[in-house]
Amino acid sequence: MDLADDILNGATQIAAFIGLPARSVYHAVDAGTLPVFRIGAKICARKSTLLAWVAAQEAANDNQATTKAA
Repeated sequence: MDLADDILNGATQIAAFIGLPARSVYHAVDAGTLPVFRIGAKICARKSTLLAWVAAQEAANDNQATTKAA
């Protein structure tokens, strides 16, 4: 994947990619829970990083569910 194709510019693009409202993206950025970076004041993220982050969140959730079931 080309770098330009991997970059999401702004909360609106990030929100559309992960299926959340832009306001939720801003809250997650403020809380430090979403893997983003800034170019000036603009919030940016890599699609590949967000996909890896989602996979890690799923794995952590699966581990918690397994631990509770045991």
